[in-house]
Amino acid sequence: MDRDEEHLRLLAIFHYVFAGMIALFSLFPILHVAIGVALVLGAVDGDFRHGGPPPAVIGGIIAAVGMSVIVFGWTMAACVLAAGRMLAGKRRYLFCLVMAGIECVMMPLGTILGVFTIIVLSRDSVKAAFEANVAVHSRFPNPSHLDG
Repeated sequence: MDRDEEHLRLLAIFHYVFAGMIALFSLFPILHVAIGVALVLGAVDGDFRHGGPPPAVIGGIIAAVGMSVIVFGWTMAACVLAAGRMLAGKRRYLFCLVMAGIECVMMPLGTILGVFTIIVLSRDSVKAAFEANVAVHSRFPNPSHLDG
């Protein structure tokens, strides 16, 4: 196995691990969702006579923001996982490069992974491997033709 293939394989594995970490850490706002739902359902008693908005409205906002953060985190984890799959299969070069740039914003681990991914993807030999893979798949767009 040559150097480029080994680096792409390692980057794919690191993308899988990072996607799992993103998915796990994006579950942290579940506490906000639970508190927001409790406020909406009236499970929290308190003295709200001082002119503020009703607790159900505040609870709805808290729950909506928490769910939005969770959905965004899972979407990001799915994209990082897809980038790992694409790196392993040497497909969709531009998608992998864009995801590497986005990962650079997720400090500190995403920055490290994104920078190393950009460095590996910038090699001419890696670009050629991605292009060769596209050429092979464009000849046989339907996998059923390969069965014989």
